[in-house]
Amino acid sequence: MDNISSISNKEEDMESNREKLLDLLVKRSFRYDPSKPFRLRSGRMSDVYIDAKAVTLTAQGMALVGEAIWEKIAPLKARAIGGLTLGADPIAYATAMYATLTGKGQLDVFIVRKEAKGHGTGKGIEGPVSPGIKVVIVDDVVTTGGATVMAIKRALEAGLEILKVVPLVDRQEGGREAVEALGLEYDPIFTKTELLSRYRRSEKADQ
Repeated sequence: MDNISSISNKEEDMESNREKLLDLLVKRSFRYDPSKPFRLRSGRMSDVYIDAKAVTLTAQGMALVGEAIWEKIAPLKARAIGGLTLGADPIAYATAMYATLTGKGQLDVFIVRKEAKGHGTGKGIEGPVSPGIKVVIVDDVVTTGGATVMAIKRALEAGLEILKVVPLVDRQEGGREAVEALGLEYDPIFTKTELLSRYRRSEKADQ
């Protein structure tokens, strides 16, 4: 009975922390303004802007993000985690640290450069990875998937075996389709719809 209770409490804690992360993203990262659309990295205009770094670079955000990502990938037995710099970096660090400090696993981190180094060995990927290693690709906010696909292709060219692609937020504007077209599993922590729904609920609560 104690074991069942312990499992139940752990599940409740994980769900509670996921809700905390969602609230933090809405509070610090989410902007909604139908009257003044934002220009996104993809060049598109949108009434929603999500600056995930406003959360992933904070102490509280790192702890919550690390747990959320780890719970998505724990069964995969990946050896390393990473993605295109700069958005993926704090997410990968947080997940690796969470796994190690909680004793739940061991993950190395790799960084995919936007351009290969112009000196030395000319590496396009930094970190302790080599051909055949099983990895997870992460990103902060995915719109059309261009940056994520770039990271995926660089990782594949380096001979890495990609088990899953896990963005923190999926804007639901083609990113999933772009990744799945490469035959990879795409499993975001949150979607734009979830953030917008929570934002609207919080706005009503404040009125």
